[in-house]
Amino acid sequence: MTEAAGEPDVHPAGIWRAGRVVLVGAGLGLAGQILFFDVGLGINLPIAVALLLAAGWVARRPGSRVHPWDAWLAPAAVAFAAFAANRADTTIASLDLLGSLALAGVALTSFAGRSVVASAFGALTSTALRAAGWLAAGAVPAVATAGRQLPRGALRAEHVRRGMPVMRGLLIALPIVVMFVTLLTSADAVFSRVVSDLFDVDLGDAPGRIVVAGIVGWIAIGGLGLAAAEPGAVQPDGRVPKHPLGATEAGTVLVAVVGVFTAFVALQAAYLFGGLDTMAATGLSYAEYARRGFFELVAVAVLAIGLVIATDRLVRQRSAWLTGAGFVMTVLTGVILASAALRLRLYQEAYGWTELRLYVLAGIVVIGVVLAGLAVALLADRVRWIGHVLVVASLMVALGLNVIGPVRLITEHNVARVLDPSLVSEHGRPGLDELYVATLGDDAVPHLLRALPHLDKARAGYLRAELRLRLDELRASSGLRAWQAWNLGRETARGALEAAAERGLLDEP
Repeated sequence: MTEAAGEPDVHPAGIWRAGRVVLVGAGLGLAGQILFFDVGLGINLPIAVALLLAAGWVARRPGSRVHPWDAWLAPAAVAFAAFAANRADTTIASLDLLGSLALAGVALTSFAGRSVVASAFGALTSTALRAAGWLAAGAVPAVATAGRQLPRGALRAEHVRRGMPVMRGLLIALPIVVMFVTLLTSADAVFSRVVSDLFDVDLGDAPGRIVVAGIVGWIAIGGLGLAAAEPGAVQPDGRVPKHPLGATEAGTVLVAVVGVFTAFVALQAAYLFGGLDTMAATGLSYAEYARRGFFELVAVAVLAIGLVIATDRLVRQRSAWLTGAGFVMTVLTGVILASAALRLRLYQEAYGWTELRLYVLAGIVVIGVVLAGLAVALLADRVRWIGHVLVVASLMVALGLNVIGPVRLITEHNVARVLDPSLVSEHGRPGLDELYVATLGDDAVPHLLRALPHLDKARAGYLRAELRLRLDELRASSGLRAWQAWNLGRETARGALEAAAERGLLDEP
């Protein structure tokens, strides 16, 4: 087909190059799970970087040449990756990791014939943004480009051609669905049992390996696509093309995830909210079943929000069914978030509050507000404003935390469990974790003093020693007694400790 006929001519080499990017990237993903799954960082990093660069060199456009000033980039990327295998220093190894990935990204850019080192600063910044965008976008532009490059004549049957967007969507959806299934099976014993029974196999470490392979393959396809892309395939400002995803592909991804979420929510309605016999289903009591998985479910909610936003912003043309799929997924995510909140509450009733649990609850509140805003934004076609909802919700929750005082609230509730054991749920852990509460700081002091007479001798002795040390620090430190350092919580703690010392509450019995 010719340009005069309305369709640009597509050379078979271009078709092969686009497909090769996807296939080779998927192969690198499989190699990645061998190199990185359940092992530490070492020689695996330079091997992986070298494989990625070698594949990028093979996938580059025919005739493209690397500028002489850019020839050092690929060897430098491998060298920095090797440095990470040479030192056991976590900080320097992390810096080497980031440096090797950055150098690999710009090296792949140079493989496509784009000058890097010889560019002006503004163009260099644009190149870096281009590389980061392609690596992050991963399989989306590569698979979409491969689909667009297929000439109509190559697909004789009309129904086959119409099915290609669905196939591309399923290809994109596969690692995403595996990721969500892995998180949900880790979070919920009933769902894990259903998945295991469904496949009737011992998955072992297969889900983790699939997730690693998917992540590595995703990044690899993005990098290879960067090396193989035509010069005009990326916008001049360095961003990935604004709408690289078709509505059918995006909708297929959302529908696949909605199917997983629907199954999970149905089990939650039956077992967590409905109270069916979890002992028969999983061998766990209801309390044991419900008090787990809230961290994983919060992660699922965050990732689901990101997926809905990404599909809305990347799609070339919105459609009613795509909006509906995003809305249903948002609602189901809300139910999953409610499951996380209930599990967190049950866990708190059994074991008390910690700072981490309180901040997870704060995160759940923020995510809940964002989900509500996202549902409205999807229907009103205003998803681009969801970042404003996130900022406002975060600021409001942060203001609320400052008003209530997390440490004060945590200590007050945990001490209340000591004073009134009926607040501890069945199979919970009564008493006070003196090792933890002693680290909470001055806002905890007044409530700890109130708990002292009700603790056993060992716990009370440890807390008395810690409180005496703190009183000595407050008395001796000129920096803490200076007027410039005045702090209401610290002064309240100082006054409470002085009064307790005068009454002999801090003396050994």
